[in-house]
Amino acid sequence: MITLSQRNGPAMNAGARVTIVTRTKNRPIFLARALDDIFAQTFQDFELVIVNDGGNPADVDHLTAQRADDERKRITTLHHSASVGMEAASNAGIKAGSGEFIVIHDDDDFWAPNFLESTVAYLDEPAHGGESGVMVRTEIVIEELKGDRIEPIRREIFWADMQQITLADMLKINRAVPISFLYRRELHDAVGYYNEDLPVVGDWEFHLRVLSHSRVGFLDGEPLAFWSQRPESQGHDGNSIFAKAAEHARYDALVRDQHLREGVAQGGLGGMLYLTRVLAEQEELIRDQQRRLDETGAKLDHVLERLDALNQTVISRTSVGEFLKKPLLLAKKLGGRS
Repeated sequence: MITLSQRNGPAMNAGARVTIVTRTKNRPIFLARALDDIFAQTFQDFELVIVNDGGNPADVDHLTAQRADDERKRITTLHHSASVGMEAASNAGIKAGSGEFIVIHDDDDFWAPNFLESTVAYLDEPAHGGESGVMVRTEIVIEELKGDRIEPIRREIFWADMQQITLADMLKINRAVPISFLYRRELHDAVGYYNEDLPVVGDWEFHLRVLSHSRVGFLDGEPLAFWSQRPESQGHDGNSIFAKAAEHARYDALVRDQHLREGVAQGGLGGMLYLTRVLAEQEELIRDQQRRLDETGAKLDHVLERLDALNQTVISRTSVGEFLKKPLLLAKKLGGRS
């Protein structure tokens, strides 16, 4: 069951250029930071749809009630009485809004103040009219939740070597996160919505469909998006990438298999049989190289053992004790002659 909580109804939000969808569930500390982050943007032509996916409604309503009047007018809250999952929550939020552009801002992630200004300006440029969206340089922020405080531990750039967004790279592994991606609403007409059958890796699967359809731009430079990670946290405060690592591996394989079947159905097995044979030969070459390295390593270990034994022998024969014995033996020999 879904209940709708709106301060001023859909008409008040009509015409906003950007729809921001924030998914949350029983994380009021993070949601409070997310609201501060969103309303601190230098670009303010947006509407915010909060999707409370099975969490306590009172926590969400309390936080939104504290916002200023002009901010509350732009907030729509969807309360799910039971969780429907991340991708279904995304779709519900997207469909509840009407903005020309869409971005998913999860409750624990955050932006630089000029994220919206920079990404909207990029897509507004005529030269980028053929691009369906834009992703930005992203920084991972490792955090810990201590009581009611969020404490940063360390930071690192996400895919520091990335210079552009390509399907070839995305086929290998997901190189983007929702907080970094602003895209045109019309994209859903072309590629559909998020796959609600996926409990994890749904954003990656969506990115694959997007890049199969059109180009996506990339804003390099200083990070504009920040992906919060908490490896030590459990329960509601954790990240699925850590708490559900086995599910990520399983559904990664299932997504690849599904797209492979679809490709085979359209183009037959010929190309895939050729590619898999080439890959098998490459794997065999790698195994042969590994065997040679192992054999060379074993020989090197044997040589090192012999060198060590020889070294010990030299040390024992040239020790102080041996050095002192030689004059004594010589003295005995001379004494015997006399």
